Amino acid sequence: MAKHITLDASGIYYRQLNEQIREAVAGGATDIVLKNVNGQRYLVGAVEGELNVEIQGVPGQDMCSFMRGPKVRVKANAQDGVGNTMDDGTVIIEGLAGDVVGYAMRGGKIFIKGDVGYRVGIHMKAYMEKLPIIVIGGKAGDFLGEYMAGGIILLLGMFSDKPTEPIAGRSLGTGMHGGVIYVRGDVPREQIGPGLATQPLDESDLLVVQGIVKDYARELGLDAKAILASDFVKIKPFSHRPYGNLYVPA
Repeated sequence: MAKHITLDASGIYYRQLNEQIREAVAGGATDIVLKNVNGQRYLVGAVEGELNVEIQGVPGQDMCSFMRGPKVRVKANAQDGVGNTMDDGTVIIEGLAGDVVGYAMRGGKIFIKGDVGYRVGIHMKAYMEKLPIIVIGGKAGDFLGEYMAGGIILLLGMFSDKPTEPIAGRSLGTGMHGGVIYVRGDVPREQIGPGLATQPLDESDLLVVQGIVKDYARELGLDAKAILASDFVKIKPFSHRPYGNLYVPA
């Protein structure tokens, strides 16, 4: 039987708020609403199990870090470090997100409606049977997918507050040695990291993109057909050691 709890974050220091969340989970809560959140850090960090969390307000840094299982919905924007080393679960952000989203993420999904900052998906990796996924509805800053080792990033460029900016900043995929970045439309060649290029999608890629887009659209109340009514390209590394030829043994 579902157990619903509402916590008011007004004026509460982040440590005390996180203690309240852990106490609620230990007490059997299955649905938690956090009201009046205003920058409190580490929310839902390292929480495990089946749990629905709705965050009303703007959470602080490293939300859902080391999380394993819960489904978290942010009704506004989120700050830096969402999903830091996240292991499993789903994060849905109905606004924008900051830098280093999904740092070293190794499982689960992060769905963002709007733009993101720098170095999103850096060191992202697939872990055993897990396949981490980040979907960005808007545009991304520099170094998207930097040193990416596994997983999927899907960049749509549709729901952006920056209409005149390129879909991604400089050095997209720099040092990438695993995983794949899918982009709706195309990426200017000068924005892509060294040794990388865009490629057309094959049939298996299309099936993957269609499945991810349907999940994303359902969670954010969007039109999947409208999102898919465009060509996509992919960016994959040519080698698992992209800079191996730069070093010559003595």
